[in-house]
Amino acid sequence: MSEIIAPRRSVLYMPGANTRALEKAKGLMADSLILDLEDAVSPDAKIEARANVVSAVSSGAYGRKELTIRCNALDTPWGADDLRAAAEVGPAAVVIPKINSVEQVQRIEEALVKAGAPDHTKIWAMLESPVAILRAYDICESSERLTVLVMGTNDLAKELRCALTSGRTPLLYGLSTCINAARAAGKVILDGVFNSIDDAEGFTAECKQGAELGFDGKTLIHPSQLGPCNEAFSPSDEEISYASRVIAAFDEALAARKGVGTVDGRMIENLHVDNARRTLAAAAAFSITPH
Repeated sequence: MSEIIAPRRSVLYMPGANTRALEKAKGLMADSLILDLEDAVSPDAKIEARANVVSAVSSGAYGRKELTIRCNALDTPWGADDLRAAAEVGPAAVVIPKINSVEQVQRIEEALVKAGAPDHTKIWAMLESPVAILRAYDICESSERLTVLVMGTNDLAKELRCALTSGRTPLLYGLSTCINAARAAGKVILDGVFNSIDDAEGFTAECKQGAELGFDGKTLIHPSQLGPCNEAFSPSDEEISYASRVIAAFDEALAARKGVGTVDGRMIENLHVDNARRTLAAAAAFSITPH
């Protein structure tokens, strides 16, 4: 049976206080939206932004896009009200910043349940600090409601006192640690944002790096980043063709009572078939038709 993959290649932050941006987002080719009540909203606009985001989620006007709400942390003046409002409107998930412990996740879950959140409203945990990196697996395992990890690379770099360099060498340990934790726990994991909107070449390179590291997708700060991101996290025509040939060759090998087959002179076995099936499942989820 093919794996069911929910498209989360491109996950775009949208400021909750900006009604024009929220309207524009309806026509964008993002797989998911994070309607932001935290960093993108000034303190004096928090309540207005919350009302805007609740209206957006309840509108039904965003098609198949996955809608999430980034709440303020519970220890802020707005966090508890953000969670209650989100629970009432029932987005796909609440995105919670600066998760550092199992206890934080459990407090969020308890608050959602108490406020009557529907079962489909999941928790996305942002990992943004050294302690979060060290506790990544425990955080993953803290709740079945937690389904997605989101890397907060800007805050992580700040806490590490490291530079955000091309290639992100100072962050690779943390990124890889969280990817391993996510895979061990069966969670989705999203790469952090790329800050230089005008650096198209740098952004494309970082998307490619993220896909190679094993991320499921990337969080974005501008609509211009959507196309390159979707391409980087989608299987290419060549990859789809190769996956189809792997499955066909392995089926032929099984029919001949052999445990392995060959494609393009390379041996293939079960693990290659699993990878091939995932590639085809991704292509189907992303509605990719090879040219």
